[in-house]
Amino acid sequence: MAHHDIRSAKRPDPDQPMRDIADYVVDYRIDSAEAYETARYMLMDSLGCAMLAMKFPECVKHLGPVVPGATMPGGVRVPGTSHELDPVQAAFAIGTQIRWLDFNDTWLAAEWGHPSDNLGAILSVADYLSRKAERERGTPLTVRDVLTAAIKAHEIQGCYALKNSFNRVGLDHVILVRLASTAVTTHMLGGDKDAIVTAVSHSWIDNGALRTYRHAPNTGPRKSWAAGDACRRAVIHALNAADKGVVGYPSALTAKTWGFYDVAFKGKPFEFERPFGSYVMENVLFKISYPAEFHAQTAVECAMQLHPQVAGRLEQIERIVIETQEAGCRIIDKTGPLANYADRDHCIQYMVAVPLIFGRLTADDYSDAVAADPRIDALRQLMEVKENPQFTRDYFDPDKRYIGNSVQVFFKDGSSTEKVSIDYPIGHRKRRAEGIPVLLRKFEGALAGHLPARRVEAILAACRDPGRFEAMPVHRLMDLFAS
Repeated sequence: MAHHDIRSAKRPDPDQPMRDIADYVVDYRIDSAEAYETARYMLMDSLGCAMLAMKFPECVKHLGPVVPGATMPGGVRVPGTSHELDPVQAAFAIGTQIRWLDFNDTWLAAEWGHPSDNLGAILSVADYLSRKAERERGTPLTVRDVLTAAIKAHEIQGCYALKNSFNRVGLDHVILVRLASTAVTTHMLGGDKDAIVTAVSHSWIDNGALRTYRHAPNTGPRKSWAAGDACRRAVIHALNAADKGVVGYPSALTAKTWGFYDVAFKGKPFEFERPFGSYVMENVLFKISYPAEFHAQTAVECAMQLHPQVAGRLEQIERIVIETQEAGCRIIDKTGPLANYADRDHCIQYMVAVPLIFGRLTADDYSDAVAADPRIDALRQLMEVKENPQFTRDYFDPDKRYIGNSVQVFFKDGSSTEKVSIDYPIGHRKRRAEGIPVLLRKFEGALAGHLPARRVEAILAACRDPGRFEAMPVHRLMDLFAS
């Protein structure tokens, strides 16, 4: 790592990681049919998640302008609403919708995150540019353009996450949403490599949000709008760099004392496992069946399998043993009272107890009404959570990327269930053939729960034909989701 003389005012060349991002965003041509196919499902799933979030008033209250009445006629459409907003605030709203229920895609490595969070910024900027082009008799952006930007945003966020643990220095993973969204939206707005480096330097100088809101005793709903906030900030940086020509900061990472490495990363440079390509989109994890923090997805599947054997014997249970990965132990092993929805959907004990009792896990199961059932906390108190070292090894193996869990229930009479172990959930790449039909049912159900039947059919008809879907102007797709 090249630190620069703190006394010298000579501006150095831009830090290599920032240049690498700019080169990738501008020059790399994506030729992976699998990446585009997966991106298409990712876009559909994310918009479905946005529709599901519309059932929750705590989400809906965030979706309008910051100041009442500060709308932008002809601006970006916020799915499921009548709002027309500037692209900055629309990025926040769309990002918040997609992320609210913890039901969109996931990437797990040294750092965790949800790469489809970047769609908050990408869809907002694409819709803004597409409507602007139509007004000016230009060429609107297409859904294919959105998919290209999403593949690159997934890759930037995901490749940084492979070897660099921001959570271990107390920073939230949305720092990588801001990074990836800043880079791709700067390019969408017409920014060249220099503009992308400038925008990315501002993103790093922002430092990062603390993970305080994700962990006991402070867990709260900010975690559901934190990615939207990162998208909003990214679009600000992109507009400043592409449209206003703001000055960049070439050693934002490496500057001695004042750079990101020294201030926030214990003086360590970033590490990279692989060059940028389309690996992340091809291997991304979908949350298909359960709105649950992803380290617990297979634990929920295990509990669902055990439900028929356990539901009638709850009072006879002596203990429940859950084995998970090291990351699962560190972030979702939680005892004591759970204060709110956000506390519950990040507690592996809660996410196992509900399916053991009810044979289901839905977004509504994190509500105060369901949590009041005394059987849930009674089962939580009987649970032992421990690391399975093999699950941890498989979690970090680049050829596996497993998220294993096991659950076994022991009864007071000395009997027990079998130990149910699942290495990877239905949303894993190795289960795509099984998972995509379930994802499509999730998507259709989400639309039907919020949009008129004719609109639902129009969206589904467009999505059934990949060529037609990818050629659709972005603003026409967004119009279909408006209410």
